[in-house]
Amino acid sequence: MEQSIDLTLHNPVDHPSHYTQGPIECIEALESALGPEGFKGYCKGCAIKYLWRTDYKGEIEDLRKAEWYINRLIATELKRSASV
Repeated sequence: MEQSIDLTLHNPVDHPSHYTQGPIECIEALESALGPEGFKGYCKGCAIKYLWRTDYKGEIEDLRKAEWYINRLIATELKRSASV
């Protein structure tokens, strides 16, 4: 079941308001600009960054952000393998 997402609400993990300006989210622009392999590395790097700092910043929020990037990477890889 597909869920619709209200981007007007502030959601610091899934859709931070500072990354949803205009018709395209920053993550979508990055994926397009970096290509498949670059985007894969970007997602891994972001997950590592958020895991690295969990003890020094917002632990639960940073764990959720790391999870978000891991889930995005999984979804991207599943989509790519389904199209092969």
